[in-house]
Amino acid sequence: MTKASRDGGIDAVAFDPDPIRGGKFIIQAKRYNHVVPISAVREVNGIMAYEGAIKGILVTTSYYGNDSREFAKGKPLTLLDGSNLINMFKDYGYNVRIELKKKEKAN
Repeated sequence: MTKASRDGGIDAVAFDPDPIRGGKFIIQAKRYNHVVPISAVREVNGIMAYEGAIKGILVTTSYYGNDSREFAKGKPLTLLDGSNLINMFKDYGYNVRIELKKKEKAN
């Protein structure tokens, strides 16, 4: 885990010690209740290059649009959306759900 501020956009760092396919992974989490903007995906890609990571993982409670998925194609980026996150938890025996609060309209 990284510090809450001045983390350079990184929420967690993982290392795979395998000498062939291993290396540094950076993970960023976004709590959204709308489509994740492509700028967030581009940011992870840039941070990954800057940090010398072999893989970037962007996790969200929401979902990604086609532009984000197209940008990530062919890049060492994994886009993990809310429904896939829930399914991963279920695979390990956890029954979870994502509850997002809607923004209240300003009067």
